[in-house]
This record gives sequence, C-alpha cells and structure tokens, in this order.
Amino acid sequence: MNTLLLAFLVILTVGAAGFALVPSLLGDNRAAKRRKAFQGDIQARRRDNAVARTRDERRKSVQEVLKAQSEEQKRRRRLSLADRIYQAGMNIKPRAFIRNSIIFGVVLFVLLVLVQVPLYFAAVFGIAGGYLLPRLYLARRRRRYQDKFLDELPNAVEAIVRGVKTGLPLNDTIRLVAKEVKEPVRSEFQRILDQQAFGLSTTEAVQVLLERVPLPEVNFFVVVISVQQQAGGNLSEALGNLARVLRNRKKMKLKIKAMSSEAKASAGIIGSLPFVVAGLVTVVSPRYLEPLWSTLIGNVWLGVAGVMLAIGIFVMNRMIQFDF
Repeated sequence: MNTLLLAFLVILTVGAAGFALVPSLLGDNRAAKRRKAFQGDIQARRRDNAVARTRDERRKSVQEVLKAQSEEQKRRRRLSLADRIYQAGMNIKPRAFIRNSIIFGVVLFVLLVLVQVPLYFAAVFGIAGGYLLPRLYLARRRRRYQDKFLDELPNAVEAIVRGVKTGLPLNDTIRLVAKEVKEPVRSEFQRILDQQAFGLSTTEAVQVLLERVPLPEVNFFVVVISVQQQAGGNLSEALGNLARVLRNRKKMKLKIKAMSSEAKASAGIIGSLPFVVAGLVTVVSPRYLEPLWSTLIGNVWLGVAGVMLAIGIFVMNRMIQFDF
C-alpha cells in the first residue's frame, strides 16, 4: 500500500512538473515567433522607408531640375535674333542677316516703283517686306529644323537604350549616336561631346542641346539624363519609357495634323479668295478696280482692306494651331 501510494505521488509530481514546464516552453516558442515577426515587420518598414526616401530624393531632384530649367526659360523667353538664327541651324551672323533684310526691302521698293505702285505704298510695302519676310523665312527654317530633329530623336534615344543595356557607358552611347544617326541629331549630339571635351559635365553638356532645340521632348530627355547623373537609377528603363513617349507624341502630332488639314485648306481658300476675285475682275474688266489705286479714297479703302485681311489671316492661322 505504501509502495502504491509512493508511486502515485511520484507520477503526480512528474505530471505536475510537466504541466508546469510545457507552457513555458510553448510560451518561449511563441515569443520567438513574435520576435521574428516583429523583426520582419521592422525590416519591411525599413525597406519601405528606404524606397520612399529614394523616391522622395528622385522627386526632389526632378523638381530642382525642372525649377532651374523653368527659371532659365523665363529669363530667355524673349529670344534675340542671334538665338533664333542659332536655333534655326543657320551659320549667318545677325549683322549679315539684318544687312540682307535691308537689301531685300530696298529691292522690293524699287520693283514696286518700277511697276508704277504709288510711292508711299511702295515705301510701306518695302519696309514691311524687308522686316517681316526675312523673319518669316527664319521662323520657317527654325520650325523645319526642329521637326527634323524630333523625327530622328526617338531613334537616337533607343540607340542609347540598347547601348546602356549592353553595358556601355553613357558617353560611349552618345558617341555612337553622334556617328550613326541622321542629321541634325548627329551634329547636336556631337556638340554634347565637344562640350564635355571642354570640361563640362554631362548634366551641363546636355543643357546645350535644350538651348539649341527648345522643345518639350528635348526637355524630357535633358531631365532624364540630369536626374540620372544626380540621383542615379535605371537609365535604360527611363530612356525606354521616354522613347515610347516620344513616339506616342509623334503619332498624336500626325493625327492632329490630319484632323486639322480640312481647316487649313478652308483657311487657305478663304485667305486667297480676295486676290483670286480681284485678278478675275481685272481680266474681265481691266478698268473696274482702277479707282482703288488711282484715287485717294480708293487707296484708303485698299489699305483698310489690307489691314482687315491681315487680321483675318492671323486669326485663322491661330485657330488652326494646336499645342499639346
């Protein structure tokens, strides 16, 4: 009996000790799991904070670059004649351009006098033609230069992306573009390399490209390069997205051009209609419109008609211009 009682007490003691130790062991396991989970949460928060910090730094870098460029564009909003000649890709000097404009105005005045246009009308047309027509030609050359640059820019950006993905440095890919792509992109990227040869950094050298071709698409390219040089990042991915954006903008521009072709044709017909009617009337009845240039009141009304026609052409031209 005593032996059975002793065995029962031993079993009870061992069971009580087991019940006392097992919860503590389970508690240690749960605590270890909680500690691991807590450490994992801390590491995840650290990673999230690092990603957010990097994103904020890149956003701040982009904002600083855009702010600097906007201030520079505000400072240079009124382009001088030398800047417009430079952006048109012409090598003529401003002094020579002004001299040629004066010569053109004098020649136009002499031609009008020879065809017996009244002297004051010939003087007005000569001055207006010598001032406006060369500048219209310069604006057309500038716009054509920019259009040719935009047509080739996506190919240049994609060439840089392929070079960067193969492991080439950025300067080597720019040098490759300066040799392989078409004009005028080839000359402009060669100008970047020349600026770097003079000691400028890549960020400073690409700013020269924006001064030469001040377009939003070129501004995108300059911002991507500047931010990558300052804050780092995946350059190939950023330039790949930029190339896709450039091609989409080109498609949108062509679509807008096609949609506005009818309005442009209508504006051209309406603008040329007074001259066509005057020519046909002169052919049918040569002396019918003679009072317009042989009498004072006719000259006054002819001048008023010319001013109103110029205003109408300007308004129609602004109506068919689309910016996006």
